[in-house]
This record gives sequence, C-alpha cells and structure tokens, in this order.
Amino acid sequence: MEKVRFGIIGIGNMGTGHVESIAGGHIENAVLAAVCDLKEDRLAYVTEKYGTDIATYTDYKEMLASGKIDAVLIATPHYLHPVIAIEAFEAGLHVLSEKPIGVYTKKVMEMYEVAKAHPELTFGIMYNQRSNPKHQKMREMVQGGELGELQRVVWIITNWYRTQSYYNSSTWRATWEGEGGGVLLNQCPHNLDLWQWICGMPKRVCGFLSFGKYHNIEVDDDATIYAEYANGATGLFITTTGEAPGTNRLEITGTKGKLVYENNKLMWTKLEEDVKDFTMNAETGFGTPKMTTEEIVIEEGSPEHRGILRNYTNAILNGTPLLAPGFDGVNGLSISNAAHLSAWKNNKWVDLPNDGEEFWEELQKKIAASAGKDESVVSGGVADLSATYNSK
Repeated sequence: MEKVRFGIIGIGNMGTGHVESIAGGHIENAVLAAVCDLKEDRLAYVTEKYGTDIATYTDYKEMLASGKIDAVLIATPHYLHPVIAIEAFEAGLHVLSEKPIGVYTKKVMEMYEVAKAHPELTFGIMYNQRSNPKHQKMREMVQGGELGELQRVVWIITNWYRTQSYYNSSTWRATWEGEGGGVLLNQCPHNLDLWQWICGMPKRVCGFLSFGKYHNIEVDDDATIYAEYANGATGLFITTTGEAPGTNRLEITGTKGKLVYENNKLMWTKLEEDVKDFTMNAETGFGTPKMTTEEIVIEEGSPEHRGILRNYTNAILNGTPLLAPGFDGVNGLSISNAAHLSAWKNNKWVDLPNDGEEFWEELQKKIAASAGKDESVVSGGVADLSATYNSK
C-alpha cells in the first residue's frame, strides 16, 4: 500500500474539517476516497468542492463493503462510534474514531474485544491534544520523575463556552438519548485524556455536576470532579460551557516542583530539595526549599488534528507508533462515566476501574426519561468550528 484510502462517516462539524485536511492535500500519503452522511446536502458539499472522484454514500454499511477504502474515520454522534468501529474491524478496515471513543465503557469494552481479534488493523482515536509538544513535555517530566512524587493536579478548563445556538444545531446534541452527556462527554474528552495521560489514572472520583444550569439542555454544562490517587495525591477538574471569559490553567505539583501551563506558556518551578525531605529536616518553621522558576520554551507549534491524521497514516504505512491508540480512549471515558455516576448517586465516591454496569443502568433511566428536543428550535445547520480545528 502506497497511500491510505480514507472513508469518512459523518460530514458534520468535525467531519468537515477532516474532509478538508485529507481532500485538501494536507496529509501526505492519504487520499479521501469516500464520504458518508445521511444528509444529501453534506455529500453535495464534498462533491462540489472536491470533485466526483470521491464516492458518496448515505448508508455507511455500503461504504464499508465497497472495497474503495482502507481506513474509516468515524465522526458521527457518539453512540455510533463503537458500533461502526466493530463493523469496520469485521470488514477488515483500519479504524480512526473521533472522540469520545463511545458513551459508556461497557460498549467500548465490547468493541475492544473485536479490535483485539484484528491486530493487523490500526486502531486510533482523534486525541489531537496529544500532538501538542508542550503536553508531551509535561508527560515526559511527570512520568520521568522530574516533579518527584505527584501531590496535586488542578485543571481549571472553563473556556469551553457555548451558546444556545450551538446546542440547537442538531436534534441529537445535548440529549441523553442522542449524545449521552454534555461538557464532560463532548468538550472535555481531550482534557480528561491528557489528565490521565500525563498524571496517570486516579483510583476514585467524586463528581459534582449541574444539568442545564446555563442552557436549555438536559445534560451537564457545569462539572467539578474531585479525584484521589493510589499514593494519596489529589486532583481537581473544573469545567463548564457557561462561563465567559473562561480559564485554561493546568497546574501539576510534585515533591520536587510544579508545572503550570496557561496562556500557551509552560512554567517550571524546580525545588533544590525534595519537599518531603525539607519538611522533616528543616530547622526553621516557616522557610521553604530554595527554588528556581523558568519558562520551558518549545518553538514548535501544535499540529493537532492534522498531526494525528499524519501519525495515523504513517502508522498504517510504516508501523510508526501511534500517538493516540484507540485502546486509550476508555481511560478518559471511565473518568467521565464515574463522575456522572457519582453525581447521580448524590456525590458518592466511584472507584476506578469498574465494569461500567451501574453507569449503563443509570444512563438507561436517563434516556427513558429524556424529553428529547423540540424540533422547532433545531437549526439543522453545521456549526462553524473552524476556530477549534487546527489548520497547520
């Protein structure tokens, strides 16, 4: 195989960006061979802009069986991600899924069993933030022990502001039946992934969520997660789609120093002595270890979505290690599921990992009680997410 023939399922908000990346020639050795969407006007958009050589389908099953593609990029509503992935693996196709990997871990684990049965196929997830060199540097420092033993991680990620018009863009969005969650499942999978990718998985979480606090929706638009790690470290994750201006500040404290990432600056405060040793050995009651602060400057920009597409294409063609293996998708989703379950159980602790059965049962209750969405308010358009889709 000299080039990877991609088929994209779902030409909505994110799918459109992926079409432009591949069909626009921004991904070396990748070609857009086919697209699929239920809406004929979305297919017409692709044909008018990029030509009739790209096959179009309204039934993804026909596309999977067409023989025209080598890999499928799934950009549908969330519930369909693992469903389509299972069928794609069984059709002998490589799979790249948009985030989240699914809505509930129970279905994701079923998909994983099918994926494991096809080790010859490349399985990835669109965790574009892993391609950011500064995120990579933070992981390297934490995992490599430069911060010492983890003590605390705090992420205030409240710059996910969305208007009511955004939620009105489709019938499925922001409903339990159609989307399966709100800010934690839609906007924050990248952040939840980075949290565990850099710092590791917590052992338990407690979630404090508000549903429809700032918008006319039934799912979460405000969330605070408290986490505990096996070594006693703690974590706090705060997010919302209802605040402006918002904040994006990730602060990681270890016994040898602290990392702060905010406003695209990565600051490193290094202690000359491990704080645990200083605490027990210092002769003064108020002093602190000597420390130095510097900015870690990384000139290289972040390729984000296109970085993942390039890496994934090279993984298929050359065996390049994946930046975002599909099997990693369950980790952030587990935190999200556990936070929802905790909130539904009056903020009780939920242990990680777990089998996902209780969350699935509670989700079914939410779906059954879902009011759906008044179709008169649905715009039916494709939201302009160009500001969130990196064009490098």
